[in-house]
Amino acid sequence: MSEAPDPEVVELATKIFDLARQGRTEALVAYLDAGVPANLTNDRGDSLVMLAAYHGHAEAVRALLARGAEADRINDRGQTPLAGAVFKGEADVIKALVDGGADPLAGTPSALDTARMFGKTDLLELFGAH
Repeated sequence: MSEAPDPEVVELATKIFDLARQGRTEALVAYLDAGVPANLTNDRGDSLVMLAAYHGHAEAVRALLARGAEADRINDRGQTPLAGAVFKGEADVIKALVDGGADPLAGTPSALDTARMFGKTDLLELFGAH
C-alpha cells in the first residue's frame, strides 16, 4: 500500500509546474539545477516541457531541453509538446522543439497530423524536412 504524498512535496511540485506554465525560466532553471528532474510530470502526464510549450514559452523550453528534458515526452492523452505547440500556433516554441530533436511523427495526433488538420502548410514543409 502506498502512502499519501507529502503535502510539502505536492506544494513544491505545483509551484514548479506553475513556473513552467508562466515561463519563469530563471526560477525554473534554479530548481532544475538544484536537482528537480527535468522530466517531472504532473498527474495528467504533462511534463514541464509540455506545460512551457503549450503556454508559449520558448526560452523555458530551450532551458529544459538543455538540462535533459525529453522533447517528445507523451502525456496521458498521447500528446507531445510539439503537437501542442502546433495546435496553439506557437512558432518560436515549435522551432525550439524541432531544434531540440522533437519528432513531428510522435504522439497521437502527431504534430504532423495536427499541422494537416489546421492547414498549416509552412509546418508541413518544415516537418517534411525532418
